[in-house]
Amino acid sequence: MCLAVPMRVVTIDEDTAVCEIDGVRREANIMMVDGVEVGDFVLIHAGFAIEKLDEADAEETLELFRQVLADGGGVE
Repeated sequence: MCLAVPMRVVTIDEDTAVCEIDGVRREANIMMVDGVEVGDFVLIHAGFAIEKLDEADAEETLELFRQVLADGGGVE
């Protein structure tokens, strides 16, 4: 199973952004999403930004991920 993770854009250099969440930074290609700016949340999948998110949606998704990880991440 593949997941897309919400991350905040820290820097942008042409079509490449450095994105961060919980102290983890990754480079991502942003060419598929228009209007990405530093500070935006984007959904990252396989090294590509696939969608812009508002901060509330990003935080809600991240909280759900954190809950799953805290519970051991397993499916019963």
